[in-house]
Amino acid sequence: MTRPNRPRYATRLNAFKQKGDTVAQMIARAGQVGGLNAADLNFPDHFDHHSPAELTQILQENGMALNGLAMRYYTDPGFRLGAFTHPDETVRRAAIDITKRGLDALAGMGGTVMTVWLGQDGFDYSFQGDYARMWDDTLAAFAEVCDHNPALDISIEYKPNEPRSWSVLPDMATTLHAIRDLGRANLGVTLDFCHMLFAGEMPARSALLASRYCRIMGVHLNDGYAKRDDGLIAGTVHPIQTVELFWVLDRLGYDGVIYFDTFPDHGGMDPVEESRANLALTERLRTVAAGLRSDPVLTAAMAKQDAATATRRIATALYGA
Repeated sequence: MTRPNRPRYATRLNAFKQKGDTVAQMIARAGQVGGLNAADLNFPDHFDHHSPAELTQILQENGMALNGLAMRYYTDPGFRLGAFTHPDETVRRAAIDITKRGLDALAGMGGTVMTVWLGQDGFDYSFQGDYARMWDDTLAAFAEVCDHNPALDISIEYKPNEPRSWSVLPDMATTLHAIRDLGRANLGVTLDFCHMLFAGEMPARSALLASRYCRIMGVHLNDGYAKRDDGLIAGTVHPIQTVELFWVLDRLGYDGVIYFDTFPDHGGMDPVEESRANLALTERLRTVAAGLRSDPVLTAAMAKQDAATATRRIATALYGA
């Protein structure tokens, strides 16, 4: 990245959760990392015991800013068959209304981006649902949500499956079709590195497609083995693909927050040390990408689709001559 100021980094707040912790304690632990200066809050679960104003104050006391809010429908068992695509109209209405309340909370905190991951919206069996109706219900819900407050951005975080066997918005192509059909200026996409791998995509290419047909409203950084949403430390499995993503984002002029969507809690890691590792690796890989921005050897190799030369240039930048 070429921004004159060091870019902000945000974190998945639940990575810092220990049994019995309050949201305030999770924020305080994230503030101990050093270098993490933003956080995303989940709605509605992170608002159970604190008002938006109280959460804003807690963030400020720990040297952190609000990156945005993320809708979490899984906290309500009534959404197991879906939120925006539930077969019961009253349940769909409840999901839309909860999302609107989340947007109101976001506006009250001075935030601008609401990330929507429809984890429960999908199907598990052939003939389980009417695909056309599910698509139409999804678009209708997003239209209403986008129109609730056009000053706020709504960002779709797509994922191919998990927990449902098939997701209603599983990949970049399907998500871009939905965004095109909706035609809302405040609707865009969040790039999640593991989700893109999981969907069989090359992250840098998906980023380029997103920038052409909508807006990139968020970048979730992590890594994995493309079999599930592993949420590993960024750059530990796919360092070259991570550099390529940063290389593309730099050329696209992306200057938003990088959000570490990693899961130290799944393996019992110390979340503070895990976050510091995320920061160290990410800073190194971003430096490599910035150094290659106008590299003549790499540019010439890519123009000829010369993979051997490009690979040697990237290897030198990453690992030395």
